Amino acid sequence: MASYIAAIDQGTTSTRAILFDADGQIAALDQREHAQIHPRAGWVEHDAREVWQRTREVLDGALAGAHAQAADVAAIGITNQRETTVVWDHRTGEPVYSAIVWQDTRTAALVRELAGADGPDRLREHVGLPLSTYFSGPKVRWILDNVEGARERAESGELAFGTVDAWLLWNLTGGPAGGVHATDVTNASRTMLMDLQTLDWHEPSLELMGIPRAMLPEIRSSSELYGQARGGALDGVPVAGILGDQQAALFGQTCFERGQAKNTYGTGSFLLVNTGEQIVRSQALLTSVAAKVGQEPTSYVLEGSIAVTGAAVQWLRDQLGLIETAAQIEELARTVQDNGGVYFVPAFSGLFAPHWREDARGVIVGLTAYARAGHLARATLEATAWQTREVLDAVNAVGGVALDELRVDGGMTANELLMQFQADALGLAVIRPRMTETTALGAAFAAGLAVGFWSGRDELRERWAQDRRWEPRMDEDARELGYAQWRKAVERSLGWVE
Repeated sequence: MASYIAAIDQGTTSTRAILFDADGQIAALDQREHAQIHPRAGWVEHDAREVWQRTREVLDGALAGAHAQAADVAAIGITNQRETTVVWDHRTGEPVYSAIVWQDTRTAALVRELAGADGPDRLREHVGLPLSTYFSGPKVRWILDNVEGARERAESGELAFGTVDAWLLWNLTGGPAGGVHATDVTNASRTMLMDLQTLDWHEPSLELMGIPRAMLPEIRSSSELYGQARGGALDGVPVAGILGDQQAALFGQTCFERGQAKNTYGTGSFLLVNTGEQIVRSQALLTSVAAKVGQEPTSYVLEGSIAVTGAAVQWLRDQLGLIETAAQIEELARTVQDNGGVYFVPAFSGLFAPHWREDARGVIVGLTAYARAGHLARATLEATAWQTREVLDAVNAVGGVALDELRVDGGMTANELLMQFQADALGLAVIRPRMTETTALGAAFAAGLAVGFWSGRDELRERWAQDRRWEPRMDEDARELGYAQWRKAVERSLGWVE
């Protein structure tokens, strides 16, 4: 009997493979980075072939780490950086261009053109998303318009499009020799091309962006048998789970019910609130699919995407040299009692939710001769918490999705000063789980459910355990005063780029 589920966690900077046992614990892990390509300012690319090569390497490494072989693995789950766009020749397997990463902003002019007189929300009613450089649709259009011969080849059926999950699935299941060209509903819901109600490609969106339907993957559920791995260390193992990374973290945190929420703190932060079977629309937030398990009803989410949180800590380290490691920011911030009146809005390339302002740029305000490095370090951490508060306010403004706690994951949750301030800023309990690899665990859960490795959601809930809980300590007056100052700082950041 198989002992493990293999999860592929393909992220923005690296790829990991993790083997989880039946208790949801890590048996082995392997990780490899891939190159970040910046051809011009605002352009961010990956070599899709390198991503696939790293995936094969980490799968081999994880198996070796557990002294396991294919027969020991019940299924493979995939979780991935969302929105990142790959277009390839399905006869040869060669990408026609580098993968265009979710952070890339080259399509800004195209997005304004597509918005036209109707504005950026012209598709939101159906796809849940505003027109933005963030999503996949405009990236596909850019490739078709700018790679010689790409449009003609796409229209003739030679080219395939996929987010990274589809690229990996196709390669895992045979590539040019019969690879499965499919994606799941969570990733499809981040392309700006899928109708949230029908879970099919939205024809008016395809027409607006000039994307041939022939190049699109089949949309399937997040937990089902897509095909079997062909070749490599996991030959014959079923691929049975796919979730975009943020939805995978929600699933791994076992936030299966309406009103449950998680926030993942990484380069940016992503707060997702499960809205159950109801599609809840908000001008300030994104509406996407949370998951669809087999033939069960679809669940949806409201999402607040914050562009810069952990990246601000990296900026203090790499650009200013205030710290040598990211972990040192907590020690530096603890050298002062408060922020000294300093507020930092890290809008390095605009603001995402709830503002959606590409004209914003980073500002540090409230500086006096009293301010020193510790105040800037604390302001950087507080910026993460206040941005999360803004998103939560936008959720509350929609109504009907009340939260009584926030589950958290990601690298910044090791910073206990930040976690306490997050609870203070929200006025909610903040809970960190014992299992920190919630994204990969979510993909494993989805795959394991599909093949009967786990019996159902109740068994998955039993696999989740609390590590640390932070209750709010700040009184309401102090909280609201700090938040008011933060919002004044945000106002100063807007309209900087003409």
